[in-house]
Amino acid sequence: MTADPNQQIMQLRRLLDVTRQMAATTDLSQLLGTIVDAARAVLNCERATIFLYDRATNELFSRVATGVESIRFPADRGIAGAAAQQRVVVNVPEAYADQRFNPEIDRQTGFRTRNLLTFPLENLDGELMGVLQALNRAGGPFDAADEELARVLSAQAGVALHRYVLLEQYAEKQRMARDLELARKIQQALFPATNPSLPGYDIAGWNRPTDETGGDCYDFMPLGDGRLAFLLADATGHGIGAALVIAQCRSLVRAMLTVTQDLVAVATRVNQLLAHDLLDGRFVTAVVGVLDPQRHRLDYVSAGQGPLLFISPTGVEVRGAGGLPLAIMNDCEFAAEHFDFAPGAAVVLLTDGFYETLDAAGAEYGEERVAAFLARCGDVPLEGLIQGLHAEVRRFRAGAPQADDLTALLIRRQR
Repeated sequence: MTADPNQQIMQLRRLLDVTRQMAATTDLSQLLGTIVDAARAVLNCERATIFLYDRATNELFSRVATGVESIRFPADRGIAGAAAQQRVVVNVPEAYADQRFNPEIDRQTGFRTRNLLTFPLENLDGELMGVLQALNRAGGPFDAADEELARVLSAQAGVALHRYVLLEQYAEKQRMARDLELARKIQQALFPATNPSLPGYDIAGWNRPTDETGGDCYDFMPLGDGRLAFLLADATGHGIGAALVIAQCRSLVRAMLTVTQDLVAVATRVNQLLAHDLLDGRFVTAVVGVLDPQRHRLDYVSAGQGPLLFISPTGVEVRGAGGLPLAIMNDCEFAAEHFDFAPGAAVVLLTDGFYETLDAAGAEYGEERVAAFLARCGDVPLEGLIQGLHAEVRRFRAGAPQADDLTALLIRRQR
């Protein structure tokens, strides 16, 4: 039978209206409902179902199924799977005569499927977005004209679904960007607003994370008797996970220092608490110390953090860590060490992002280059010294991105 031209014009106008509606909505449920309503109207059928394609599991699942509960099944199964895999319109005039048809849904719902028209929904690049299935055309099985209308509808619907996915990805990216910016502001607020001022000493801390948030920190905490406690710490990795770990470590150290200034006791208890909480192999390298400006003495415990550079009139002394990183072992033992400040002497604490910066050939910046730079700087104020070291490291990596967080804490006795 020849299709009625007037009917075809009405159907095409309906598809044009649907195309405009699909372009105007950013809500998935509304979009799917629009597509289903269009399919029922244009194809003159009783029911329609959209099966979206889950690329991660290679499954098809329903979000809109007029009269039917949600369904999920492998993307190569049944009539819908055939349309998805072969990317063709599948016209089934007698549902129960086709071995691919699954009558279970009919049994569950009491609905009787007579005929089906199933077609894939693809984007402009030919990627599968889903499958639309029309059930029970009024007046008999679907014909060639219906198949052509289905192809037109599927092209518009596939592009609309892809547009929705892109908008959702963009919105999610924007949400993540806002969350990361908030996390960055919160983390930056944990750093000291200014460097401490102690008579006879120049003290500076500095940080540059790799991502919006980082896994390093430095901190200063006046002890009320003229002494100054400090912390330099580096959690494994960088980003949000490392930032959460380092915030916890900083809080624990601060809390312990209000109870005791016994640095071994502080490190031991913080290690026990972190070892209990960090169950995924994460750990923290740290130096916690106390500067006594009256005695010109620095006491410290190093938990996996090194090298530590001690600069005195006789040269540069490089010390390693005195214990394992925090959270490696619950019962780790730590040892207290000290350094006596002669006039002009300094302590330089850097996280491994400085030492492990690579040049184009894969060579590390390393301890020797750091020590040589410090020797050239003499009595340069510490804030300027850190900026200069950062500039040296940037030149060394020759335009390559910063691979790890960079944090520095420096203390110098003035001459």
